[in-house]
Amino acid sequence: MGDKAHPRTGAADGAGTADRPSSIRNVVLVGHSGSGKTTLVEALALAAGAVNRAGRVEDGATVSDYDETEQRRHRSVQLSLVPVVWGGFKVNLLDTPGYADFVGELRAGLRAADAALFVVSAAQEPDAVAGAARAVWDECAAVGMPRAIVVTHLDTARTSFDEMVRICGEVLGGDDPDAVLPLYLPLHGPAGPDGHAPLTGLSGLLTQRILDYSSGECREVPPADDGRAGLREARNRLIEGVIAQSEDETLMDRYLGGAEIDVATLVDDLERAVARGTFHPVLTAAPAPEGTRRGIGTAELLDLITRGFPAPAERPLPEVVPLHGVARPDLACDPRGPLLAEVIKTSSDPYVGRMSLVRVFSGTLRPDDTVHVLGHGLADPRHTARPLHETEVRVGALSSPFGGQQRPITACVAGDLACVAKLGGAETGDTLSGTDLPLLMDPWTAPDPLLPLAVEAHGKADEDRLSQGLARLVAEDPTLRLEQNPDTRQVVLWCLGEAHQDVALDRLRSHYGVRVDAVPHRVALRETFAAPATGRGRHVKQSGGHGQFAICEIDVEPLPPGSGIEFVDRVVGGAVPRQFVASVEKGVRAQAARGVATGHPLVDVRVTLQDGKSHSVDSSDAAFQTAGALALREAASAARVRLLEPVAEIRVLVPDDYVGPVMSDLSGRRGRVIGTEQAGPGHTLVRAEVPELEIERYAVDLRSLSHGTGRFDRAYARHEPMPQQLAERVREEREGRPIGV
Repeated sequence: MGDKAHPRTGAADGAGTADRPSSIRNVVLVGHSGSGKTTLVEALALAAGAVNRAGRVEDGATVSDYDETEQRRHRSVQLSLVPVVWGGFKVNLLDTPGYADFVGELRAGLRAADAALFVVSAAQEPDAVAGAARAVWDECAAVGMPRAIVVTHLDTARTSFDEMVRICGEVLGGDDPDAVLPLYLPLHGPAGPDGHAPLTGLSGLLTQRILDYSSGECREVPPADDGRAGLREARNRLIEGVIAQSEDETLMDRYLGGAEIDVATLVDDLERAVARGTFHPVLTAAPAPEGTRRGIGTAELLDLITRGFPAPAERPLPEVVPLHGVARPDLACDPRGPLLAEVIKTSSDPYVGRMSLVRVFSGTLRPDDTVHVLGHGLADPRHTARPLHETEVRVGALSSPFGGQQRPITACVAGDLACVAKLGGAETGDTLSGTDLPLLMDPWTAPDPLLPLAVEAHGKADEDRLSQGLARLVAEDPTLRLEQNPDTRQVVLWCLGEAHQDVALDRLRSHYGVRVDAVPHRVALRETFAAPATGRGRHVKQSGGHGQFAICEIDVEPLPPGSGIEFVDRVVGGAVPRQFVASVEKGVRAQAARGVATGHPLVDVRVTLQDGKSHSVDSSDAAFQTAGALALREAASAARVRLLEPVAEIRVLVPDDYVGPVMSDLSGRRGRVIGTEQAGPGHTLVRAEVPELEIERYAVDLRSLSHGTGRFDRAYARHEPMPQQLAERVREEREGRPIGV
């Protein structure tokens, strides 16, 4: 993987095909927002000959940001695939969004890939890089992903490669900073008037070659004498780091004894260490100057990908569960083996319809095959039961996506990715297998959306399309959760953040032609009686012919939390005929559901029917229902009705540095911290109970408070009495907008 200056180019169309797993490399580009992942994909595609000109994010002209939402926002919001060919290898470049709201797309990319390029911008503040980078690095580490680090934006003013390497070593290296070391050092030209020295080339540390890009083409030049000392020091540290990860225990003894270790041995050890995920080399890359094909470091980066990153067959397959009593087969990344594939992403094409991006782990997927589709979507972090869905589907046309383009292919072998059009009811995370051997893969976990967005149709035409549009939106994005709240009668989209909300609304409008209005989200409050009370419901009307006559008297008393509504009949002497006792109960329960003071459901009371009166002709089921409701309302007017608010139990995972601010913030939200515990090196889990009214925007606030490093989950605990001053505010707002914040 060296610093060889060679004129390799890829296939002219950039799509490429692969007939064996050993010639495939699946690489996901990850990193914080603004780090330059999409620009790097353009530079790599240009260097490989997949495109004739690199597009710019600012112009909305990049291959991977092809969606109109991305082009308007100048930001990636979804996973995209750009395959290129380099040195006889098909390299599937998976571009992921860097913003935390789209971590679901990141996890899909990690599932599809076998290695990661971790992109870090030297132009961002070190603290911001450290916080954002750590969260993404942990996502990669959780799935055992081999990684290399690419430092971008070194061609801007006031940047330092050495400083970024130091930060990456401290933040990402963990207990072994020498596991994160540069493979090349950047070279700079003369400083300009602003003091900035432009990037002009690279110095290879293993081969000690100097690659000069100042002319627009790569050429090798002799090293300058004044740079030898710094180069030697960095080279020695790299060699020691590589040898430390070597499987040859005698190599370090030979090196420390003064023996010269040949470059070929060092490169072989480096490649093995990178593939195992124990060593993370640092490189740099810059876009190609106008009129040239190769940016600084792009060829070297493609060499690292093809020679240092593992082939699909070198990575373990996800866990597989056999079904219907079939013994678990021995599976490997073999095109001749049983079919095992997974839907990585679901999207809609305006011309083709629903498209499924599929990673084939075993076997070969071909058009016109009939496959077994089985799954339950993605793993649910809230641990609620999700039913399996199972069907058999005929595979239609296969294509290799190149950004937004679809290029037909005749087969997709194990280790490769392809798009399948109209794959029945398949969802993201579903398993595809042969009809004779149905299999189910363990799904990856989707993040739990915790930021609510209540929506209403903008007009009558939108009302008719709203349900279908929302259903399709949620099917394509498993990090969205749709709720139709029976208590507040609101349609709620649960999202990961504000940017996620904006994109969801944008897609509803642009993709499905549905305009919606965001409205304040209402929390499901409850009412209960604070003390016993009595009420009399009298519904007597005479208007000619049969009238309406019903009188009932009730007692109401509070019950312990969680008791619901209890109805007791204590009428004696037939004051209320048997057939109308149920009518009174129905009226009481209907009024309780509507609320008696603020319009929120009444709970945790016992209603006892004590007495009443009836008429042999004018009494009816409807009359006694009305009387029961009136009696409950009169009892409420004579007693103090207490408002109950939902309380959530939340668990917040943050680095130790943020524990104090997080606990202080929770206390300011009327929260009760109930415990803390260590949760791995440098992290603490804070458990607390907080009213749901206080944490509606906590997904956004925690991200700001912890610089993007904190995570939390929540679960309903119970309803508790609301403080009197807040309850009064709800009552005052009853005639206006119900409280939601």
